[in-house]
Amino acid sequence: MKFLGKLLLTLLLLALLALVIVYVVLQTHWAASRVTSWVNDNTDYQLTLGKIEHNWSEADHIVFNDVTFGVKGQPLTLAARKMSFGVSARQLTEPSHFASLELEGGTLNLLPGSNIAVPFMADVLQLRTMALQSQDGDWSLNGQQINGGITPWQPEQGHLLGTQGNFQLSARSLRLNEVPASQVLIQGEINNNQLTLTNFGADVAGGQLTGNARRAEDGSWQVDSLRLSNVRLQTTKSLEDFWQPVAELPSVAVSRFDMVDARIEGPGWAFSDLDVTLQNITFRQHSWESDDGTLSFNASDIVNGSMHLIDPIVNLAVSPQGVAIKQFTTRWEGGLMRTDGMWTRDNHRLTLNEVVVAGMEYTLPTDWRERWQKTLPDWLSDVEVKKFRANRNLLIDINPDFPFQLTALDGYGNNLLLARQHQWGVWQGTLNLNASDATFNKLDVRRPSLALNASDAQIAITELSAFTQRGLLEAQATIEQQPGRAFTLSLNGRSVPMDTLTHWGWQGSEALPSADSNLQLRLTGNLAANTPLKPTLSGLLQGTTSDGTGVRQQIQHGEVSTAH
Repeated sequence: MKFLGKLLLTLLLLALLALVIVYVVLQTHWAASRVTSWVNDNTDYQLTLGKIEHNWSEADHIVFNDVTFGVKGQPLTLAARKMSFGVSARQLTEPSHFASLELEGGTLNLLPGSNIAVPFMADVLQLRTMALQSQDGDWSLNGQQINGGITPWQPEQGHLLGTQGNFQLSARSLRLNEVPASQVLIQGEINNNQLTLTNFGADVAGGQLTGNARRAEDGSWQVDSLRLSNVRLQTTKSLEDFWQPVAELPSVAVSRFDMVDARIEGPGWAFSDLDVTLQNITFRQHSWESDDGTLSFNASDIVNGSMHLIDPIVNLAVSPQGVAIKQFTTRWEGGLMRTDGMWTRDNHRLTLNEVVVAGMEYTLPTDWRERWQKTLPDWLSDVEVKKFRANRNLLIDINPDFPFQLTALDGYGNNLLLARQHQWGVWQGTLNLNASDATFNKLDVRRPSLALNASDAQIAITELSAFTQRGLLEAQATIEQQPGRAFTLSLNGRSVPMDTLTHWGWQGSEALPSADSNLQLRLTGNLAANTPLKPTLSGLLQGTTSDGTGVRQQIQHGEVSTAH
């Protein structure tokens, strides 16, 4: 009996000794290399392992040092200085389910190439000072010094962080596409393909970002609250490309968005001291919808190409019918502009109740004629101005072929239809313009004045007059609204130097006299777009100078000859 007892005790001691030896051996580099070789030789995974450790002060944790892990032939999914598994009695029935998994000091790769099925899970995934890389379509994310946890952690193939669980993450720095952020905090929940961000905040581009939002299974977003303040952002993208990632989302429904004191700058465009409030608007595939939305913004400066608005203030109300312009005021080219009106969705018509332009000093772009003939975009078919007022403006054209300048330009108009079926023009309404002084192709005149009345059939210029140095020019004209743009002009001059017309393009076979004359010009032609004017001209110029010399010249198809 004593022998049997000694035998059992000896076997127990040997077993204990074997366990001690195994325990010690497992914590050697040799054991780590053997585990690495077995995994690499017998599975589809690629593993490197520096050392396995266990500390009795944390008896329920097994630590792997200097770990890399991934699928063969794919980018590494994980590289960590320390990987700690928390074990519990649950391992007896579910060996692959751990109480916790802690990753410390490495990189977690969620790029599309890392489509991996992890063979274990945990009640908690804890990240400590980890880097994170992720790519989802056009959205690229790179985070550094990330701390946080996911509960529970149940990874699936293609979803390394799992499809169910609550999470809280903080990051010292994070870059979303080209937008950098620091001191990031994110709290939320994953539910299959639904993502809820109950709270997020960060320092972004010198400012602060806070908010909460939800992403649905189809990739659309519901932004309940988003606030940006004191942002200072520079980008290499154009204004259109800057918003492209948002425009390509299935939809973004915004309950409230606030931007306070922002400065954003890109190539050829900039917003300075920008304040924006947006409520109850859904953006969907380059369009929008809203039942009762509002958009208000103001800035010290808005620059887009050659357009520079100073102190703009805009208040819009958005509905299924369209966009109501409650207020639009800005300083532009040294003057003041204000208007209000409505853009209607069903017919893409912009109706402005009143447009006031005062004190403007504006130089026309060199291609203003081409812009006038350019087709408007799909969203803008018609432009109507019910009331137009201009006061003390300066208008300049520096085109070397025919420069002009209008000084102290005043005007008023009513029921003007300035665009019809996506084409600029004067399609309807009345307009009166006058200036104190003007220069047309380096020839000065005083008190130029114009009055016109437009209808579907024609534009009738009932008054066109100006004083020369000692005389008066008066004219009337009609321009047909058909594509050919046929026009007639009747010009009379009293005590006017006849060679005034030479400055304005008349090229006869004989030079016109410079003496004061009484003259009459009757002219017809076509102002069709993209068609030379001169070959269409026909008419008769006749007059008598102050010394009795008579002049009579005829123009046919653009060629001038002496008429008999």
